[in-house]
Amino acid sequence: MSLTAHIPSHRKPRQSASKTALRAGVAGGVLSTIAVAGAAGPAQAEPVTQTIEMPTITSGLSTAVAASAQATQQVALDLETQANEDAAAESAAKKAKKAKAEAVRKAEAEKKAEAAAKKKAEAAERASRTSVRTTLSASSGGSGSSASSSSASYSSSNATGSAAAVVAFAKAQVGDAYVPGGTGPNSWDCSGLVQAAFRTVGVDLPRVSQAQSTFGTQVSLNNLQPGDILYWGSAGSAYHVAVYIGGGQFVGAQNSNTGTVQRSLDYDRPTGAVRVL
Repeated sequence: MSLTAHIPSHRKPRQSASKTALRAGVAGGVLSTIAVAGAAGPAQAEPVTQTIEMPTITSGLSTAVAASAQATQQVALDLETQANEDAAAESAAKKAKKAKAEAVRKAEAEKKAEAAAKKKAEAAERASRTSVRTTLSASSGGSGSSASSSSASYSSSNATGSAAAVVAFAKAQVGDAYVPGGTGPNSWDCSGLVQAAFRTVGVDLPRVSQAQSTFGTQVSLNNLQPGDILYWGSAGSAYHVAVYIGGGQFVGAQNSNTGTVQRSLDYDRPTGAVRVL
C-alpha cells in the first residue's frame, strides 16, 4: 500500500459558512428571546411591589370612612336635638294656650261674680236704708210718710252764690271712687265729699256724717234747696250724707261698688236735711 493512499476520515464534513451563520442567527435569536423574557419578568413584577404598599392606602381610606361616619352620627344627633327642641316648643305653646284660655275663663267668672256681688250689695244697702226709714217713720207717728209722698215738691231753681259753688264741686266729683275714710282728691267717703264741697266756700263742716246731720238748720224734704245736706238715718246718728243739687237730684259717694254718683231722690230717699248756707 502506498503511503499516499487515501485514508477515510471520520470527521464530519465542514459545514458551509452559510449554515454556520444560520445556526448562529438562530442561537442569537433564542438568546435574545431569553433575554427579553428575562427583562420582561422583573418589569411585570412591579405591581407586586405596589400591592405591598396597599396597607398605606387602606389606612388612609379607613380614616376617611371613620370621619364620614362620625360626621353622619353628628348630623343624626343634631337632627334628634332639633326634633326634641321642636317638640318641647310645641308642648310649651299648647300649655301656654291652655293656661291663657283658663285665665280668660277665670277672669270672666270673677267678673260675673263681682257684678253679682255688686248687685247684691246695692240691693242690701237699699233694703237696709228702707228698714231704717220705716223704723224712724213709725217712731215719729208717720210724719215720714208725707215726706216720701210722690206729690212732694222740690225746689228746682238754679243754685246761686255759695250754693252754686258747692253744687258745682259735688257734680265735678261724679265718677270718683268710694273709699272708706277718703277725703279726695280722687276718692271719697260720703262725709269726706260733703266736707270738701263746703270747704270751697269757706265753711268748715265736721268730718263725720253724724255731726254733719245736725250742723245747720233742719229743713223739710218738701222744701229743699240746692246746697242742702241730705242725711240718711236720724239727726245726730246719720249713717250717710250727700249734697242736694236741685231738681230732685243729689250727689253722694255711695259705696265701693257705685263710687260717687248723681241720683234721683227716688233712688234712695233721704231721711232729712239741714241747710248750712
